[in-house]
Amino acid sequence: MVLSVAVGFGLQVVEQALPQAQQEGMEAIIGIVAVVFVTGMIVWMRSHARSLTTELEASATAALGRGTAWALAGMAFLAVLKEGFETAVFLLATFQASSDTGLAALGAVIGIAGAVVVGYGIYTGGVRLNLSKFFTGTGIFLVFVAGGLVLTVLRRAHEAGWVVIGQQRTVDLGWLAPNGSVQGALVTGVLGIPPDPRVIEVLGWVLYVVPVLAVSLWPRAWRPSRTRVPAVRTAVAAVLAVAAATLAIAVPTSSVDLPHTTAVTGGAGSVTARVDGATATMRTSGTGREARVAFPASTHRSVTRQGVTADRWRRTEDGSAAQRPSSLTLDDLVDLFGRVPVGVSPSTNPGPFTARWVVRDTVTLWTVRGGVLDASRTERTVLTIAGGGLPSARTTTLDRTVWAVPATRVAQSATAVASADSRTAELLLWKAWLPIALGIAAAAQALLALRDRRRRPAPTTHTPETDPSRGPPADDPTRSPEYAVR
Repeated sequence: MVLSVAVGFGLQVVEQALPQAQQEGMEAIIGIVAVVFVTGMIVWMRSHARSLTTELEASATAALGRGTAWALAGMAFLAVLKEGFETAVFLLATFQASSDTGLAALGAVIGIAGAVVVGYGIYTGGVRLNLSKFFTGTGIFLVFVAGGLVLTVLRRAHEAGWVVIGQQRTVDLGWLAPNGSVQGALVTGVLGIPPDPRVIEVLGWVLYVVPVLAVSLWPRAWRPSRTRVPAVRTAVAAVLAVAAATLAIAVPTSSVDLPHTTAVTGGAGSVTARVDGATATMRTSGTGREARVAFPASTHRSVTRQGVTADRWRRTEDGSAAQRPSSLTLDDLVDLFGRVPVGVSPSTNPGPFTARWVVRDTVTLWTVRGGVLDASRTERTVLTIAGGGLPSARTTTLDRTVWAVPATRVAQSATAVASADSRTAELLLWKAWLPIALGIAAAAQALLALRDRRRRPAPTTHTPETDPSRGPPADDPTRSPEYAVR
């Protein structure tokens, strides 16, 4: 018992030393181990309840038959240690799932004390239990407790960042398990059912509770014979495989295909994009002019645009400054910038000024699955002016958008893509993950069926000399009339 308590405290100390996300992950792992322990105990009790007393007495007799009591003490020690480790992990997972650790600890103490009393009563003969019925009843209760641990594991795995699908809310169970009530303590603390179960949590609970409960309650009279077990397992594997394939094929995918051509403002008319792997081409047309821009693979990046993941191509080239004037007056600067540039005084710098232009032209294209999400062409002009009373040259930058997709259209397209992606993520649980789980279960059943076939005893064959249905051999004296008369 001391070793078991030490295991529980050791796991708790290690968990508290971890960051928050890793603490959630460790709680999920502890919960998984607890579910495995409890499930193994349920199945073991189901298969050994009738013969448990006989098996224990035979083990004790064998231990004493070795000539020393240490063998019996060692058997008892290992049995208690195994159950103690499992109980420590199970209680730790229960404490983590409970909203009130003190009440959970009190329940654990009462349960252990009750077990000690029952055990002492059985030892002294004052208590007699039908172990088959006792294990059946406690097994059913533990199925629902372990189902609650499955819910807790999935919740902790989501908080650790491991499970991000199936997080849609299902029903509000706040009325069933109000905070601070005894009913809430039973539903949430004991059965582990949260007031706001998510889709993946409900699915995990059903996929665990239904088969394990069926194993616990399945009548022995309906169990197949040993020779028919492989056929039953094969049939179950086939049903699971068909269900997995049906879900993978039938569940639809939600997607939005953006158009390859879209209108733009600024006189370009429209742009048409064509994506070929990591390269793309874009053609602008309007007002009788058409231009084509090729984007090599080096210009491609995967970015987030308006909240959605998009492919971005950007190409920057030197523009032409041949048509720009080489001399500017003060009025030209006001027309160009909308005001007198900083550092230029009309009284001391009346102009005219000599102008030197550097133009950079940038074309950017954003696409989602080949369709145009956004596109623009911007121009950055660096103007350097000198003379006109200036003591030194002045450099000013001017940015303008030549053409672009309207902002409202970009927002509408991004919203449609985000909604479709969210819907696809929701359906991924049913189209991919659940079929994978069913496929793994089908493969496990198929392997178990193959194992059972190999373990099945070979049919007994009889030779003519040993076949009892043929009677004694012809030379057997018992076949003579004289022997029959005698």
